[in-house]
This record gives sequence, C-alpha cells and structure tokens, in this order.
Amino acid sequence: MGRRILILIVALTMAVLAACNNDNDTDQSQESEELKMLEVDFEVVDKADVGETVELKAIVTYGDEKVKDADEVTFEYWKQGNEEDSTKIEANNNEDGTYTAQVYFDSDGVYEMYAHTTARDLHTMPKKSITIGDGASSNHEDEHQHDGETHEHSGHGEGLDMHFIKPENTKVNEEVKLTVNLQMKDEPFEGARVRYEIVNDNSDIHDWVDADETVSGEYTNSYSFAKEGMYKIVIHVENDEGLHEHTEHQIEVNK
Repeated sequence: MGRRILILIVALTMAVLAACNNDNDTDQSQESEELKMLEVDFEVVDKADVGETVELKAIVTYGDEKVKDADEVTFEYWKQGNEEDSTKIEANNNEDGTYTAQVYFDSDGVYEMYAHTTARDLHTMPKKSITIGDGASSNHEDEHQHDGETHEHSGHGEGLDMHFIKPENTKVNEEVKLTVNLQMKDEPFEGARVRYEIVNDNSDIHDWVDADETVSGEYTNSYSFAKEGMYKIVIHVENDEGLHEHTEHQIEVNK
C-alpha cells in the first residue's frame, strides 16, 4: 500500500511540474508576442530637384519578421504650411517587406510626408521631410501661422501628433467615418479618450461623439450630418496623465 502511495505522489509531482513548465512556456510565448512591435523604416532622400523622380520606401517589420502582407501602406505628402492640401498615393508591395512609390514635386519648397502603415492590428505613421529645389520661401513662417488650428496634421503637447482623416464628398444623412490617428514621439498613442465635438454655427447642432480605438493609436466612430453647410469638427484628446489637447477642422456637407 505504501509503495502505491509513493508512486502516486511521484506521478502527481511530475504532473504538477509539467503543468508549471507548460504555464511558463505559455507565459514566455505571450511575453515574447507582447514585446513585438510594428516598426517602419521610412526612407527618402533629403533633397531633390523640381520634377525629379523620388522614391518613397517603407521597410516594415514586426519583431524580427519582415511584414510582406501589410493591410495598408499609403504615402501622404504636402507642402509645408499647407497640410490641408495633401496628396495620397498607395505604395506598391514588393512582397519582401518593402513598400515603395515614385513621386515628383513640381515646385520649390519643403515637403512633409507620412508613411501610413497598418499591419498586425497595429498602426504607425512615421514622418519625414524633403527639400525640393531652393526649399522654403521667405514668407513660409507667416503662411504657417496663418493656417492656425485648421491644419489636417498638427503637433500637440510634448510630441503628440494628431492626423485627422478628413471625409470627402460628405452628404446629408449619409453616415461617414470620423478617424484620427494619434502618435507620441513616432509611436502609436494608445489608451486615450477621444471625442469629436461637431458644431454647425448656422443651426442648433452641437453634438459629441465618443471615438473607439479600433487599432493601436487609431480612434474612429461614425456620424450622420442632419443638415447641409459648414461644420466645425473639434477633436478632443485626453488621458489619465492630465493630457488635454484638441485640434479643429472644417467639413462641408452637401445635399
């Protein structure tokens, strides 16, 4: 009887140790997965001539893995101080973890650009700039100040960058997506409280819409405009550390 009990105790001990090892392996696997980050090395030359073809290149990795199947890689560029007039171009997937596009610029200036990248349920948008020809004009600073808070891309706080994806061809009673991407020091800004304040000064419309973080650093919800006209969209961003920033945009709604 004593021998059987001893065998049973040994068997139970081995089972417990095996379970513990399995738990440790699972924990280590989960920890390794959590440590992985979506990284984008955005490559573009510092200077180019007017009309010269420029390659925009994003090298996308997730941990040590080259991401060959990103959900989205889109380049967006604009002349510095004129962010509301940006151009977007979808990157070509070279199926080796690199995504490229060819562009050219038709006038002197400093151009800024994002590489919007979504993969593995994460979003990041590294930012670069390029000087074309003679670069910025002497009155650039005045133009930049004149644009004020209506920029589509705005820097806030200590490195907080807010990029509002402005809906196009918005019509009355048609549901549209309101989306803002937040980054802090080139990393997705997660866990924020984001609200859209929607105001039409020519009517009594003044609504608040809470946004959901659909992917890392991206906050979205839908809204239907009841009347035509110009609307002011104020995006409020807060968190538990006392951050409270906002940016303001205009949307025209047609019948």
